[in-house]
Amino acid sequence: MAEFDRVLGGGLVGGSVVMLGGEPGVGKSTLLLQAAGSLAGDGAGVLIATAEESVDQVARRARRLGVGNPGVLLAAERDVDAVIEAARAHGPDVLVVDSIQAVGVAEIGGTPGGVAQVRESAARLIHFAKESGVPVILVGHITKDGSLAGPKLLEHAVDVVLYLEGDADRGLRMLRGLKNRFGATHQVGLFEMGDVGLTEVPDPSRWMLGRPRAPVSGSVIFPAVDGRRALLVEVQALVAESTTPQPRRSVQGLESARVHQLLAVLERHAGLRFSGKEVYVSAVGGIRLREPASDLPVAIALASSLLDMPVGPLAAWGEVGLTGEVRPVAHREQRLAEVARLGIERVVGPAGDGEDRIESALRRLGLSPPRRRSSGAGAM
Repeated sequence: MAEFDRVLGGGLVGGSVVMLGGEPGVGKSTLLLQAAGSLAGDGAGVLIATAEESVDQVARRARRLGVGNPGVLLAAERDVDAVIEAARAHGPDVLVVDSIQAVGVAEIGGTPGGVAQVRESAARLIHFAKESGVPVILVGHITKDGSLAGPKLLEHAVDVVLYLEGDADRGLRMLRGLKNRFGATHQVGLFEMGDVGLTEVPDPSRWMLGRPRAPVSGSVIFPAVDGRRALLVEVQALVAESTTPQPRRSVQGLESARVHQLLAVLERHAGLRFSGKEVYVSAVGGIRLREPASDLPVAIALASSLLDMPVGPLAAWGEVGLTGEVRPVAHREQRLAEVARLGIERVVGPAGDGEDRIESALRRLGLSPPRRRSSGAGAM
């Protein structure tokens, strides 16, 4: 699986321990089951120890995903020592434990998932990996604040930490590498969730943009750089009249605090009035944008929707400060190359000379607010 290998830095290393985290239902077990099928197809043996599902449940999913290779073995076991004994007995090339919060050690008090249980279970599995040279993949759950459940020491003890992210209502899944002792970090692999599992997305920019359509107001392309990968994301904004005393503000896929900051900057420095308006901003496709470079495309989309003026096929990037300046951001050449590859000719970005301002950028695009009419009265 090329996208999985990309994030791992080329593949699994013998004796390594990989932690795969993600929210419930995002597709962690599906991804690992498909990876196990791919490994088995190349002649490797994989043992999947499932502590949350029965063997029959996993087997049913495997048949649905088309994973029927006899090289994939299943064991429904919650005792870590029993899992290790099964691995020693069958001698797999890879061991998968799903999940580290569901297995436990008989000698340790408390239920599986507790701090002591997770720490001891992980320690024994890590020792097995180093001793036997068998790569071990541990599935981990995510808490409400987005971190791996269990002691923080667990992330320091393993060799690789991966996160699988995605919107439950949309198909795109992003596999991020946050730690890798054997390769580059902050790599990103993309998959699309469908009826037959996860399908790799080798060209995410084209997948995100879809088919060309007529220009509409409130739509701007942002060439995001996630890790070492550039992908084009459509940023959409909708500004509408409010029928309530407190207009609604809704943000999806971006930091809401930065969007509220941009609304204030546009009011103060560009003369655009959003008071009494409902504002909706979204990154299309379930992508979560964390870069400050998304400020300028969001600001342009807001102005375009407010004035109901389409800007056409346009790519933009730049960080907008509180005083209205547009600051340069990293990866300029990488963004330009990705925009050019998709045939987008109009680009707006900071020149880096210190003279870039949000009001001048909007003025060049014809998004200046209409001038107020004079009353016609003059001084005597």
